[in-house]
Amino acid sequence: MKAVLFWALLLLGSAWAGTALWVQFPQARPVAMAAFALLVAGVVWARLGPGWGWSALALSALVIGGWYLSLHPQQNRDWAPDVAHIVQGDIEGDKVTLHNVRAFRWTDAAHATELWETRSYDLSQLTGADMITSVWDSPKIAHLLVSFGFADGRHVVFSVEIRREKGEAFSSIGGFFRQFELSLIAADEADVVKLRTNFRGEEVRLYPLRLTPEQLRAVFLRYVELGNALNEKPRWYNTVTANCTTVVWQLTRVLNPDLPLDRSLLLSGYLPDWLYRMGVLADEGTLEDIRARAVISDRAKALPEGADYSVGIRAGR
Repeated sequence: MKAVLFWALLLLGSAWAGTALWVQFPQARPVAMAAFALLVAGVVWARLGPGWGWSALALSALVIGGWYLSLHPQQNRDWAPDVAHIVQGDIEGDKVTLHNVRAFRWTDAAHATELWETRSYDLSQLTGADMITSVWDSPKIAHLLVSFGFADGRHVVFSVEIRREKGEAFSSIGGFFRQFELSLIAADEADVVKLRTNFRGEEVRLYPLRLTPEQLRAVFLRYVELGNALNEKPRWYNTVTANCTTVVWQLTRVLNPDLPLDRSLLLSGYLPDWLYRMGVLADEGTLEDIRARAVISDRAKALPEGADYSVGIRAGR
């Protein structure tokens, strides 16, 4: 039994450690993998030869674990332009001033005229919020954004994202192994939503939410608090525990601390189903009808040049 346990721990530990090294050393993978193979070979030799297998396994786990725990999120990497800044806010009563609001104007999926702005909002003028989902592949997985509307017609969207370095691409596996920091982007809809509808060709849906003025204010302020916290102390993104859906779930628990766990926290494409069951979606009708009305991608692409994007994607609703 001890022998089975030893080999099982060695196999599982090697799979985990090998993947972590592969993710963390992209420029030196051959060297990292060769060194790791020698380490595993040493543990196997210690088990089959002198009989020091458990000691060698424990020492290897200590070395790899110590290295992994020494990895800390950073603020000063060479970031990709679209995540170069994290939103930060100043709160004075009803007035919230957001710094680093992204207002890029995209020319294709990878290039934009870059602009970061400081904008002020009056929380007493909040008129509503929409949940926006964006699907790029499997309908079971969606990126989640929340857009807040104001009486003057402006909208600000909060998007929890990975904070990529220049040249990095998203990896769900890398998200398990401390490859990315967590980022909170605040942007206007003509930036962060139009990027997905018009340039990435994703299937985007907009769901009006049923929230009271007090709830709108509370959720908005929780986003601001998150942005300030990430500016103060960076955090790791995690594919399961700290992604665009789970972070929003944590934020919205201000509405109901007893919000239950749901499969949509892992399979975010099912989030509208959960919100429908919770009575949070403002649209009437069956879930199928609501989902059909929520699609805005074609409407966005059909807007003429210079049209008000936020008004256009809501036309006819």
